Amino acid sequence: MAVFLYTSAQARTWHVAQENLPSIESDRQVRSIGEAVSALEAGDTVIIHGGIYREQVVVETSGTAEAPISIRAATGEYVVVTGAERLTEWQKVEGDASVFGTEWPHQFISWNEHHTHPSDDYHRLIGRCEQVFVQGYPLVQVLEKQKLSRGTFFVDLDAKRLYVWDRAGRDLASNSVMTEASVHSTIWSCKGNHIRTCGIHFRYAANRAQHGAAQFSGDDNEVEDCVFEYTNACGAKFSGERITVRNCLFQHNGQLGFGAGRAHGLLMTGCVVANNNTKGFDRGWEAGGNKIALTRGMVIENSLFTDNKGDGIWFDIGNVACEVRNCLIADNENAGIFYEISFGLHAHDNVIIGNGFAFSPGDWGANAGISISSSPGCIIERNLLIANKEGLSLREQKRTTPLIDGGSEPVWNHHETVRNNVFAYNRDAQVWGWFDIDDQRHWPKAMQENPTEEQQAGLTLEKLELMFKNNLYWPAPGQGLFNWGVTWKRNEKYADLNAVRRELDLEHDSQVVDIAFRDLYKLDLRVPTDSPAVRMRCYPQGEVVGVKLGTYGK
Repeated sequence: MAVFLYTSAQARTWHVAQENLPSIESDRQVRSIGEAVSALEAGDTVIIHGGIYREQVVVETSGTAEAPISIRAATGEYVVVTGAERLTEWQKVEGDASVFGTEWPHQFISWNEHHTHPSDDYHRLIGRCEQVFVQGYPLVQVLEKQKLSRGTFFVDLDAKRLYVWDRAGRDLASNSVMTEASVHSTIWSCKGNHIRTCGIHFRYAANRAQHGAAQFSGDDNEVEDCVFEYTNACGAKFSGERITVRNCLFQHNGQLGFGAGRAHGLLMTGCVVANNNTKGFDRGWEAGGNKIALTRGMVIENSLFTDNKGDGIWFDIGNVACEVRNCLIADNENAGIFYEISFGLHAHDNVIIGNGFAFSPGDWGANAGISISSSPGCIIERNLLIANKEGLSLREQKRTTPLIDGGSEPVWNHHETVRNNVFAYNRDAQVWGWFDIDDQRHWPKAMQENPTEEQQAGLTLEKLELMFKNNLYWPAPGQGLFNWGVTWKRNEKYADLNAVRRELDLEHDSQVVDIAFRDLYKLDLRVPTDSPAVRMRCYPQGEVVGVKLGTYGK
């Protein structure tokens, strides 16, 4: 046990290393991260040296604005905090040379008979928490021992045994094969304020859905250059206020890259969120790149959201005045940005491409580059919405939303501003208004068919105050331009903007014109110097990661 000799008046530096560090005084080195953080005071620094740390870390001490606490990987060293233990006590299963068993005392979900969250039949396997990795590769879980085959594992909770069949049929009892299993649900919990966490890889937690493997609930914290990967469900959860997440990577997580709730003032900058929902959680429930709820003033900037099996960015329930700017949002299987029953999104200067092509027929109106669902007061400007299933969708049902300060209220799309965007090559429509509501509010009063007395006195398109103007359109042959109404009720498909202006009084000063990107497939989205996109200011301001923007000569 280290002896701590420093007084609280002096900031201290602790070194965490699993072996002796000759260059460090012995009273400054500890063997575990937990030992270091238990002795923290404001202004202290913890430097973690390279290694795999199999522990659950809880940081409860707070720094101050003048004396923050720093917990960081040593410069240039590879630090992993994992929820997995290495298993070595293997026994061959009698009569089967390929299957090995070991003790398994862990049970992560005990409140329902299937040990899953959610507990419905769809998630009977998906909702389990167990994970097994052999040589760093995940195995597939089965629910019956007799269904074991190469590359699978089975957990017998009654017998408290784990059974594994390696992909290559190797002898696990020889201990020459690295076999790990997730045993901890939470691997990092930062409850203190004014703490900077930097350079750590978090992985392999046995967390249930909606539960972050790493949790940041303190205020005024910074999380920088960290990696959150291969957790069973959600890589990280942010619930403190004024947190900055900088240059972090969220990838290959079973349900979500990250989640956020009541994380007011959260800033995410320079991050990558890629290939999440690897287990296949229900996308209409909570899955994909992230899910954000009841958060005010969150900003996502200069980040990349790509290849998520679900939405790229999902704001759901009671969010207020959130902003997405200068991001590349590409190839997510559902919406690029889904803003649902919330208030006042400002999405600007983004490149949003290739989203929404999953086969999910129940997700109507939620598979566009940007989908606004019953969320008033949004401003959508200077985005390139290209080659998505739909460019922009407005999704309307009768909805209410909880509010940050308590209570709830009805919400619907009104006072939306869509201006100075480029809509090009979106397959089904460049813009689609999915209004599944019977009061005909999405039609001008003159176009309402046999309105009831109540409808005549209620909402009309004029009263919704939807402003579409100064946008550029370029559908390829056979692609839709402007669709209005759901497919199973009255709808209109407009093939030219003159009809949109004439009937809906939308899209004034907008044009249909070839944008002439330099090389769309290489994300060289430069346009000619005389392009109307430049002239009409329908083009992102600033840089977008991974994309060439600007102009080129003729």
